[in-house]
Amino acid sequence: MKESVSKPSPQVQWVDITEDHAGQRIDNFLRTFLKGVPKSLIYRLLRKGEVRVNKKRIKPEYKLADGDQIRIAPIRVSERDETVAPSAKLEKVAQLESQIVYEDKVMLVINKPSGIAVHGGSGINFGVIEALRALRPNERQLELVHRLDRATSGLLMVAKRRSALKHLQDQLREKTMRKQYLALVKGQWNPKTRAVQAPLLKNTLGTGERLVRVDAAGKPSETRFRIVENFAEGTLVECSPITGRTHQIRVHTQHAGHPIACDERYGDDEFDALMRKKGLDRLFLHAFRLSFTHPVEEVTMTVEAPLDNKLEAALEALRG
Repeated sequence: MKESVSKPSPQVQWVDITEDHAGQRIDNFLRTFLKGVPKSLIYRLLRKGEVRVNKKRIKPEYKLADGDQIRIAPIRVSERDETVAPSAKLEKVAQLESQIVYEDKVMLVINKPSGIAVHGGSGINFGVIEALRALRPNERQLELVHRLDRATSGLLMVAKRRSALKHLQDQLREKTMRKQYLALVKGQWNPKTRAVQAPLLKNTLGTGERLVRVDAAGKPSETRFRIVENFAEGTLVECSPITGRTHQIRVHTQHAGHPIACDERYGDDEFDALMRKKGLDRLFLHAFRLSFTHPVEEVTMTVEAPLDNKLEAALEALRG
């Protein structure tokens, strides 16, 4: 049974819920379905009873069930400015098409370039998820499975169905999905340091900038490390985060005394200056491998993305 949907417009909308959305909170569903509608307005609609399920008023925390019918009163939103949506014809957006390394009916994996945010916000008109929605206009349920820092490159998973999203995020929560990164860090990494376990506390500044530090009051966090290659000035290490905290790898390497090359927030100025002389002008952190269970086929999959030319050139410069 397919979901019956219509685009947000100033008329009554009816949505028939299928099992793919069963269990999702109504407020979260509306935030995805009514793209561009401010969150404050969505909660106002719920509070005033202008969104009803099976003809009844519901609270924001109501969880949808298979067969539910949602009625949404007419909405007029001047704040919805479609001009900020990326066009699939824009060169930067179109280039992301070539970065898709795996895709099927329920999910895709993209090799996100450094410097592109995963989603819009904080002064950014759009990110990877908005670009993918422009490239795949018929896929109404595209959602990020996890996130990468803007400066970090590498593999990013996107679900096309809520059932796939839940399945993959369950794997993350249960720590059965394996994410592996490559990082170039300052100095000689001690081969005996195979893991860093340090609690992380996140602070959000007034500017919206997020800073993370090791703090006993923070959340338990663990990253495992393996030396890949040694250089005179630094070490290429493989990083496997066991937990998924904000900036985790960047802060854990800093805490271990080996900050990542060209990290504007947690880096070392002297090491960064040296790496810039060798041609590196971006954070050397790349998500190169993902291993997970396919949400439909139930088979173990491994997807890989090689280092880009800029990162490879930096390694060659160190080898030389």
